[in-house]
Amino acid sequence: MNKSMFAVLLTLAGVASAGSVFAAGKPSVGVAEFKNESGAGWWRGGVGWELSGMLSNELSSTGDFRVLERSKLGNVLEEQNLAASGRVRSGTGAKMGQVTGADYLVFGTVTSYEENTASTGGGLSFRGISVGGKKSEAYLAVDLRVVNATTGEVDFSRTIEGRSSGGGVSVGVYRGGFGGDLAHEENTPAGKAIRAALVEATDYLDCVMVKRGSCESEFNAKEQKRRAGDRKAIKLD
Repeated sequence: MNKSMFAVLLTLAGVASAGSVFAAGKPSVGVAEFKNESGAGWWRGGVGWELSGMLSNELSSTGDFRVLERSKLGNVLEEQNLAASGRVRSGTGAKMGQVTGADYLVFGTVTSYEENTASTGGGLSFRGISVGGKKSEAYLAVDLRVVNATTGEVDFSRTIEGRSSGGGVSVGVYRGGFGGDLAHEENTPAGKAIRAALVEATDYLDCVMVKRGSCESEFNAKEQKRRAGDRKAIKLD
């Protein structure tokens, strides 16, 4: 074998090795049951775990994460006495990672939900297609926290927003992912806002935990815009 061929083989071996290391380096995440502090009317029963499952599916579909099943998390999270703030009890961080097999635990809390419906005049409806009538808009805010399962520290946190609007001609299209207590929301403004927030949450986690780099500036800009809007909405006496 000549030297040039040997060099090529070494290069290919190095690429293959790097690829396997990259694959093995996917962060392992578990998504805990979502909590609700918004008073949203659609929140009932098992919605917290349904949102957990939906976000888990979104993260898995990126191909950039190893996502733990709910069955491996539920009881463990309770046994480890996780505080409402999303931090692991002092001294149990390392054990948490060993027990769950997760590198990170993702916690979501729905902190705000608003829905406005306005009349747009007379409407007609035929076989699921609506023309005119009412226009609805929905807004959803979710506080995300990513806890390092080894240290118990919150490594990433962000408020994620989801918005939806509808009116005029609307055709009901089932996109999948809604079931259980959320099944009746799949084509409503609330359902659309939920999906928008989950997609945005997935993009954010994929950016800060895997891709990093230039995408972070985009999310930082969104966060600054959100904060500026919140400050403007505050009315001081």
